[in-house]
Parts: sequence; C-alpha cells; structure tokens
Amino acid sequence: MVHLLLAVIYLSFISLGLPDALLGAAWPSMYGEFSVPVSYAGAVSMIISAGTILSSLLSDRFTRRFGTGMVTAVSVLTTAAALWGFSVAKSFPALCLWAVPYGLGAGSVDASLNNYVALHYESRHMSWLHCMWGIGASAGPYIMGMALTGGYGWNMGYRAIALIQIVLTAILFFSLPLWKGKSGSGNVESGEREKPLSLKEIYEIPGAKEIITTFFCYQALEQTAGLWAASYLALHRGLSGETAAGFAALFYVGITIGRMGSGFLTMVMEDEAMIRLGQGVVLSGLLILWLPGTMTASAGLVLMGLGCAPIYPCIIHSTPVHFGADKSQAVIGVQMASAYVGGMLMPPAFGLLAGHISAALYPLFLFLILLGMIFMHEATIRRCRPSQISG
Repeated sequence: MVHLLLAVIYLSFISLGLPDALLGAAWPSMYGEFSVPVSYAGAVSMIISAGTILSSLLSDRFTRRFGTGMVTAVSVLTTAAALWGFSVAKSFPALCLWAVPYGLGAGSVDASLNNYVALHYESRHMSWLHCMWGIGASAGPYIMGMALTGGYGWNMGYRAIALIQIVLTAILFFSLPLWKGKSGSGNVESGEREKPLSLKEIYEIPGAKEIITTFFCYQALEQTAGLWAASYLALHRGLSGETAAGFAALFYVGITIGRMGSGFLTMVMEDEAMIRLGQGVVLSGLLILWLPGTMTASAGLVLMGLGCAPIYPCIIHSTPVHFGADKSQAVIGVQMASAYVGGMLMPPAFGLLAGHISAALYPLFLFLILLGMIFMHEATIRRCRPSQISG
C-alpha cells in the first residue's frame, strides 16, 4: 500500500508540471483570437501567480483541516476545471477569470505534497519527484504542440491536459484511504488539529525569515536564468536566435538530469551538503559562462542547471528537520509563496536592466542572487537547532 501511494504521489508531481508551461506554448496562437497585444500574456501569468501565492499561504490551514490527500484531489480538480475553462474561453476577460482557479489550484497542492513527502519519505524521493515535475512541464508544451501542428487548435491542447487532470483527480479520490495509512505524531495527517500559524508567528520562528529569503533567491535565480539565457546569448554573444534557443534549453536539461542524479547522491550525502554542492556547481557554471566562446556558454548553462537541481528539493526536505514536523507545513507554504514572488519579480527586474543598460549583466545579476542565497542558507543553518521528526 505504501508503494501504491508513492506511485500516486509521483503521478501527482507529473500533473503539477503539465499546466506550467502551457500558456507560453499556446499564447502565440491565442492572442490574435482574443484581439489583444502579445504582451497581455503577462497579465494572465500575473493572475495565475497571485492565485498560487495566495493558496500557498493558505496551505497550512487547508491541510490541517482536510488532509493532504483531499487537498491534492480538490486542487487537481480545480486546475482541471480551469484548464477546461481556458479551452472554451471566448474573450480575454473570460480567460482572466479562469486564470484565478488556475493559480489557486496549484499553490496548496504544491506546498501540501512537498511537506507530506518531506515528512514521510527519504530525500531521494524528493529529488526524483521534482524530476517528475520536470517531465510534466516538458510534456505539457509537447502536447500543445501536437494539437497545434495537427490542426486541432490551442483549445484542444488545453482540453487534452484538462482530461488528463480529470483522470488523475479520479485516481486521487479513490486513493484517499491510502493517505491515512502514513501518519505520525506531529503530522497534520495524524488527526491533530492545532491552530494554523499566522504569518507573524511563522516569521518569528528562528531561521524562518532566512529560509524564506533563500527560497526567494533560488526561484529568482532559476527563473531569470531560464527566461533570459537565450536573449543573453543572442544579444551579447552574437549567436543566432535558433542557436541561442537551443543552448538555453540546456539549462533545463541540466535541471532534469541533475534531479535524477541527485536522488542517488542523497543516499550518501545529507541535504545541507547537497545544497552546498549545488550552489558550488551553479557558481562554477556562472564562472564558465563569463568566459568567451560558444562551448563555454553551453557548458556554463548545463552546469548551472545541474547545480540548481538539488537545491529546491533538498531545502524542502530539510524543512521538518530545521523547524519541526509540527511547523513544517506552515513554513513550506510561506517558502513556496516566497519562491513564486521571486520568480515573478526578478526576471522582469533583469529585463529592465538589460533594456536600459546591457544584457551582458546576465551572469553578474545571477551571481549576486546566488551570493544572497548562499548567505541566507548558511544563516538558516546557524539559527536553526536541528530537531527530529517524531513518529
């Protein structure tokens, strides 16, 4: 039964990734039909991000009230409904309305599932599960591309992903009894209904502000690196648009492969060591990226992706150890919200720098974010007194 639940969780992580890159893949075919400028994709993305941030902050309250299994099932159902809504939307305002449940469905399930895995499974599963997320995030645009090239339109692409989510929702509802099988003291699944922590109470926990800022920096680095890699290579290095786009994809290849490999490394290395290793590899990638030459650019981006791979899952997995199993859901929810804020704000911030000064600042911008991440993670370790998860 334990292995069956783990399989369901792996499916859930693939499901989490499926909708994430759909808007970018479909928007070139969508905006003309809605008679809006291409830049309006940013408005839809902001609404989705705002909903994700809000539901992440509420994840502690929802999970304590309903349990991880129910939160996951309802959240995936909400996302499925939103995707179906996208597929039948006839106007841009309708699209914006459907973007609200699109975002709300993502935040709670992300935080709740990550906390559940952090409490109940080894670090290797956290890395492999996030690798599954990468597979889902890659499959979503591929399915959309098949719908577009097959002449079915972007509507059918969204509808296909919605149908996949509906099937997964049914599996999740049937699997609800499995979630109650793994419980323990201090876990929200154990039946304890402690009062959810307020934001003020979370920030007062020793080390909480530091780890929340660490997450902000990590997501800011990953999102900025991925979004602006091709522009940096084209505008500063002089590569063609096609070549630059191909090299930029190497960053995500590095993350996906790195998370698969990280799962094996966690069998012999602790989370803190994995995070430091990842930060060191990112730094190496940035230093190589600074060097002239086409091959150094590709090698630098791959190394940056490989370095990013263990950081996110290992920070999440170490949260119950640093803050206690009774507080981990609340802390992870705010961590997730902070990560989404970092990913939402910092890439546009670099865009302003690139537009007004130069895209050549790309490695320096990422280097400064990396330094902030390293500093705040080390501050977290100093402030937190490790505690054991009971149960």
